[in-house]
Amino acid sequence: MSAALDTHTRHRARLRARRSAATALAFLAPAIVGVVVLRLWPAAEALLTSFTDRHGDFTFGTFERLFTDPTFLGSLRVTLLFSLIINPLQIALALFLAVLLTQRVPLVGLWRTLILLPVAIPQIVSAIIWGVLFRPDGPFNSVLVALGLPAIPWLTSPDMALWSIMIICSWVGVGYWMTFLVAGIKDIPESLYEAAQLDGAGPWQRFTNITLPGLRRPLLFVLVADTVANFLVFAPVRQLTRGGPEGSTNLIMNTIFERAYQLGDMPAASAGTIVLVLIVVVVVGIQFRLLPGKD
Repeated sequence: MSAALDTHTRHRARLRARRSAATALAFLAPAIVGVVVLRLWPAAEALLTSFTDRHGDFTFGTFERLFTDPTFLGSLRVTLLFSLIINPLQIALALFLAVLLTQRVPLVGLWRTLILLPVAIPQIVSAIIWGVLFRPDGPFNSVLVALGLPAIPWLTSPDMALWSIMIICSWVGVGYWMTFLVAGIKDIPESLYEAAQLDGAGPWQRFTNITLPGLRRPLLFVLVADTVANFLVFAPVRQLTRGGPEGSTNLIMNTIFERAYQLGDMPAASAGTIVLVLIVVVVVGIQFRLLPGKD
């Protein structure tokens, strides 16, 4: 009798487990389908296409052709230069604002909202707004001329165009990364600051000995995520410069777009995408290497 009851109990437990699994699968199915259709399938198709020529025949020559193309190599150099400059710039500004806006500042909630507001604006709209501001006869140059200063060729000079794109991307990005750092600062126990202040530590000492060590995880996340995001910048370049002047803003995403939709060279565009994905994978690998373990 006892054995029969145990068998019945195990049978009912298996039925409950199957029902729970079926319910969980039903809820997860839309997300799984979305990942497969929108992520995995395009990635697999891009990988296969990168090993074909324009006629669809299998070849290993697409990557060789890509890495002997001066335009693609130039876009890699511009993208690396762009990332090397904009990443520390954005993170430094985001950190400064996060520290400032976790102090007793009047209307601190309003300032945080205003700084974060550009995140809610689509990138293409931001690019259009900044395009108007950067026009030769636009508001920025009008102010400079009124002050007796020369007008700046924001988007028409090879020396200034990439800096102008950085300004646009930072206007959007700094507020976004600031929110992660604000959250990290708020997780640091206030008692540490109070004890340091009682010991006579000044603002800079508290920042270097408490805030920075306490922000190690958020800072590393922001560093890696910001790097990945800046490798994928596209809308401002496409809307305002088309990669010019003289290729000075030709980021890798713009090159991939032109290969695919202007030149119709899908194998080269797919190979460029694979190169970009590999760069992103390397950065994510660095993230997991650098993020500290559990305390």
